[in-house]
Amino acid sequence: MDVLTVDDYGAIRRAHRDGMTIRGIARTFHHSRYKVRQILEQSEPTPRLQTRNRLVPVLGPFQVTIDQILADDQNAPPKQRHTAMQVFRRLRDEHGYRGCYGQVQRYLLKHQRRDKETFIPLGHLPGERLEADFGHIHVEFPEGRRQVPFLVTTWAYSNCPFVLALPFERTEAILEGMVAAFEFFEAVPKEVWWDNPRTVATLILQGREREIHPRYAALANHYVFDPLFCMPARGNEKPDAESTVKAVQRRFSTPVPRVKDLDELNRYFRQCCQAERERTVQSLSGPFVIGTRFAAEQAAAAPLPKHRFDACVIRPAVTMDKYQSVAFDRSRYSAPRRFAFQLVTVKGYVDRVVIVAGGQVVATHERSPEPCQMVLDPLHYLETLGRKPGALDHAPVFRDWELPACFAAFRTELEQRHGSLGGARRFVRVLQLLGKHPLTRVQKAVEACRREHLTSAEAVIERTGSLAAIETRSPDGSPSIPESAVEARVSVPLPDLSRFDQLLGDRENENGCHNDVLNMQCCDPFPGGPIVNKGLPGDRGNGNGNGCSNEALTMQYCDPFPGRPIINKGLPGDRGNGNGNGCSNEALTMQCCDPFPGRPIINKGLPGDRGNGNDCSNEALNMQCCDPSPAGKNTVFFA
Repeated sequence: MDVLTVDDYGAIRRAHRDGMTIRGIARTFHHSRYKVRQILEQSEPTPRLQTRNRLVPVLGPFQVTIDQILADDQNAPPKQRHTAMQVFRRLRDEHGYRGCYGQVQRYLLKHQRRDKETFIPLGHLPGERLEADFGHIHVEFPEGRRQVPFLVTTWAYSNCPFVLALPFERTEAILEGMVAAFEFFEAVPKEVWWDNPRTVATLILQGREREIHPRYAALANHYVFDPLFCMPARGNEKPDAESTVKAVQRRFSTPVPRVKDLDELNRYFRQCCQAERERTVQSLSGPFVIGTRFAAEQAAAAPLPKHRFDACVIRPAVTMDKYQSVAFDRSRYSAPRRFAFQLVTVKGYVDRVVIVAGGQVVATHERSPEPCQMVLDPLHYLETLGRKPGALDHAPVFRDWELPACFAAFRTELEQRHGSLGGARRFVRVLQLLGKHPLTRVQKAVEACRREHLTSAEAVIERTGSLAAIETRSPDGSPSIPESAVEARVSVPLPDLSRFDQLLGDRENENGCHNDVLNMQCCDPFPGGPIVNKGLPGDRGNGNGNGCSNEALTMQYCDPFPGRPIINKGLPGDRGNGNGNGCSNEALTMQCCDPFPGRPIINKGLPGDRGNGNDCSNEALNMQCCDPSPAGKNTVFFA
């Protein structure tokens, strides 16, 4: 019999309204008069409820067996439990069941509905819970498509995400990702939830207790959050992180991203995370804007600490071997020779490996993405190369060393002059300069020596030292600028006239010597004659106690800075003598004191200095001077 619908009920009731009798309605609609009267009493069909279990005469005797099979499955591994088809096969083959598969399937579905898990809706407070997880996407790089892991962190209250692509999923990558997430959010939650990766939870104990990786525990202590974990195989306990992983795969990474490197990919992810704050989310409690709720998260969460966490794994007490290398992550990294056979600490970051000895960083290497590699720095082996110069052509660390072309050309010149072995030894001395000086400085020295045809290691060493001295004179370490170029930009302050009063009152010495130092260049008025030392050791016995010469020094003096105003060098008109070097034609008559009586007196005007064209000494005369005639014209000598 067909089941009557609401439309059938309406048609019968309208026919009775229009005056049709019950007999006529029964004849017209092909229902019994009993049914017609029932329809007229009810406005809509009454659902038919099954109040008792249906008899299953074929499957009934086997229901106890099925229940026992399901009870035994509770202790079996998940992938070795009975399916409906396997239960049907066992009933048929082992117990003589003659029924169909459908009856067995319906009985098992009834059990599944009865045992199916239900949940309680949760609502987390602002700033309390952050969920983290890893996911994977494929990315197009210039070298081809490859799979990239990414770390996801999501706030449970606001659903505000942070995504960071990483080269791997090791502990140092998790530490780097968590630190970057806290800095991106500018806040620290009260709890951070993970599932159970071995890089974080090294051992699963009873219940929710875990043995945590020491570096992740240090991270939790630094940022003061509770490290919590889901139950095994219960990823649904952190649904926000799971849904964010799917969002990254379905929305952020569709179509497949094309980037140059991971840095560009992370910049793209950061832009996506910023844009997510404007998105409206539909939840069980109603729609909300992510950015609005995230503002509440920041207000309730803890602030960042003053110092950044050192996101690395630490391998203490690692012994360096005879090859000056230490092992880390199945690769070896070099260090200087003085730390060979000693215990050092190796710190592994996402992008680099740092070797520490005695609390100081002694080597830093870019981390090798491939295992079983030798990552060696040629500078670490320069000291050993001095003892074993034959390794220059046979050790890959030097053979693959990419140096400027001038180094190879200079080595060729050395070998042509001193032979293969002798040239190699001298070239090793040049390479050893790179352990103390930057490459650019040594390169300039090598190029300068080649231009001057100075084919010797000593010339390069001396030229490098000279360049280092010149660069040290400037504050920023760059090569010093010629003085004439600097003078044009120097603003000279106004003179302090009160300093001249000191000269008038500086008569405390017995011979009226001033204690300031006169620093100038001197002209020899008699170029053809011998240079006379006016401060001979024998002059120190004059009894005045300060080693002053009793003789007068008569000489002409040059202005070492012709472009500046003449300061205390005589009258301004003295520069008009036409000699081109700013020398005064007047003679300076004075007595000279030796400022260091205990030392030998140094002659500041050597005969070799007379080759500059104006017979002036290129060195500065540094001495104290006495004015024998304080009231005379040349009284003031000091700036």
